[in-house]
Amino acid sequence: MAKIKSLFVTRLYHAPLCEHSPSVDIAELEATCLSIADDDEAGQDWCEEYDFPGYTSYASLDDLPWRFPIFADLGKVLDVHVAEFVKDLAFDLNGRKLVLDSLWINILPTGGTHSAHIHPHSVISGTTYVAMPEDASAIKYEDPRLAFMMAAPPRVKDARQEIRNFHYVAPRVGDVLLWESWLRHEVPMNMSDKERISVSFNYAWAE
Repeated sequence: MAKIKSLFVTRLYHAPLCEHSPSVDIAELEATCLSIADDDEAGQDWCEEYDFPGYTSYASLDDLPWRFPIFADLGKVLDVHVAEFVKDLAFDLNGRKLVLDSLWINILPTGGTHSAHIHPHSVISGTTYVAMPEDASAIKYEDPRLAFMMAAPPRVKDARQEIRNFHYVAPRVGDVLLWESWLRHEVPMNMSDKERISVSFNYAWAE
């Protein structure tokens, strides 16, 4: 009898931020993100120079957990989630750890998008969601094999989730998503009339 099985599975972690430990105050986190965006002139200048929609602290503030206690608390919560994901991925870290390498704010306005990208030099990447208005854009993941499919026909619309070329996740406020950093992803256009606020991060393999 013929057998068909899945190979080379791509894992995606999705959980409430408070799943394993007390969560941070999302309202306080949102207020802090908005306050930082208003005060961060260097970040505003970078966004304007590079035509980045809305605001990101990615290129201007690389020490948010040191500057703001709520981001330090967030880092501790994320550490627990990443540890759980590492177990699922069966990583052999050889006595070393994955550590929070970078963390930044994203504020995406109406009509804003984040084009498809990966996160080089990291092992685990992720995002936690601070404000997700109704009709705000989901995050879109791309099958990492897509560029090699060459002459493959398109999938039917109701194809099983695990064999689709793209996967969309519409997280809720207070959710956290984790994936391996090589997984290409993007944020389609924000169709809401309100801002979409998230905090993204990378974990690297410590020496």
